[in-house]
Amino acid sequence: MKKFFITTAIDYANGSPHLGHAYEKVLTDVIARFRRLMGDEVFFLTGLDEHGQKVQQSARARGIAPQTFVDELAVEFQELCRRLDISNDDFIRTTQERHKAVVRRILQELYDKGGIYKADYKGFYSTRQEQFLQEKDRNEDGSWPEIFGEVTEITETNYFFKLQKYQQWLIDYIRSHDDFIIPRFRQKQVLEFLSEPLNDLCISRPRERLEWGIPLPFDEAFVTYVWFDALLNYYSGVADKPGFWPADFHVIGKDILVPPHAVYWPIMLKAAGLEPPKALLVHGWWSINGAKMSKSTGNFIEPVAFAEQYGVDALRYFLIREMSIGQDSDFSLQQFLNRYNAELANDLGNLVNRTLNMTNRYCGAVVPAAGSAGEPESELKALWEKTRDEVIALNEEFQFHTGLERAFGFIRAINRYAEQRAPWKLAKSEDPADRATLETTLATMAEALRLAVALLEPVMPRAAGRVAELLGASRDGAWRERLAWGDSLAGAKVGKTAILFPRPNVA
Repeated sequence: MKKFFITTAIDYANGSPHLGHAYEKVLTDVIARFRRLMGDEVFFLTGLDEHGQKVQQSARARGIAPQTFVDELAVEFQELCRRLDISNDDFIRTTQERHKAVVRRILQELYDKGGIYKADYKGFYSTRQEQFLQEKDRNEDGSWPEIFGEVTEITETNYFFKLQKYQQWLIDYIRSHDDFIIPRFRQKQVLEFLSEPLNDLCISRPRERLEWGIPLPFDEAFVTYVWFDALLNYYSGVADKPGFWPADFHVIGKDILVPPHAVYWPIMLKAAGLEPPKALLVHGWWSINGAKMSKSTGNFIEPVAFAEQYGVDALRYFLIREMSIGQDSDFSLQQFLNRYNAELANDLGNLVNRTLNMTNRYCGAVVPAAGSAGEPESELKALWEKTRDEVIALNEEFQFHTGLERAFGFIRAINRYAEQRAPWKLAKSEDPADRATLETTLATMAEALRLAVALLEPVMPRAAGRVAELLGASRDGAWRERLAWGDSLAGAKVGKTAILFPRPNVA
């Protein structure tokens, strides 16, 4: 088995999870589930970034200890994973000793090699972004962009990491590895950032200003800068698991590509003598109803509550079907309901019901054996083989939205096949030939449905499992082998009617 290591970005512990957090976890989960089905030994890591000035300030504002503050949020993020059927193998927290030990070890190694030095610094500081700023970060009118919040000028002594030393190495690496940043158009953004000289990275904060962090092993009067701490989670999460490093994919949002993940992170690894990740998979942002997400204005989706109302699989399906990786997308209740009703309730839900109903009514709830195949059966089987190969190829290129489109195209073809054969009419005939065609039709519908939902397993694991159960289908054995058209359902006892996707009651 090939080892496959995938991560989400770890979420910052300064607020409850929102739709963006849910999407990144669902997307990464779909990739992880697909790779497991393809036979890989997958390790899927997610977690929480718990240090930094914003956490310290938020905890003080509530009059509680920072650890108490992050403990509460960790429960929320872990609950998000559980409720959305996220199959992560680990949930790392940067306050855990296993992570702190790795951070301190790497810091000490870099310091011992002369990669970290102490110097005075005078400049502008953004508390919101927890980073020092340069003049080039200003707007044309001299103001600071809104993303930085309040910016203050400070003077202090800190420790610096020799980032600039590796700038040319990183440029050369990116140019020679076209698959390092996905989608590839993001590579241009990174190279533009690297077209100007890098400053060395300030990697400490004085404890008199910030106590909530990992103390530097070589000078405990300072704590580690939050990005230098947080990024190392990807390595600390598998440091004791041979064969998984380097990561196959870090799944991140476009807002943290430059500079943290595409500049700081690979250079940190290079300096530490570790291989860089194989790829950064960069997704876009969600807006809601055409506008930026905002809790204060009510333009906000609480993902767990939404999943409870409409179903986990329905939310997972919409998130993956609606967004093309790398592009932005919009979430609206109307568009969700359109897809829910047309694709989940009508196309898939009705197909499941009519297959079960007719098998119960006409064949004693037992899937019959298929007889001789006619042209309609041959056409449907040929379409399946084309669809299966296309969906697997699309999934391997992270084009899950298009893969779902093709899978549901096949589901609609099964419904058209049923209309063409009209088993409800064949059942009224006393002609033995019509009876044989009826049995072949119901066997074909059941087999095609079994195969269709197998393609949906990475995205809608609950629904796929439920349909397989209702059809009496085994899910033992290799997934690729289960995608072969056959007669494994012959003689299987099917379940009664099941409403997988009830019509939402929307006021």
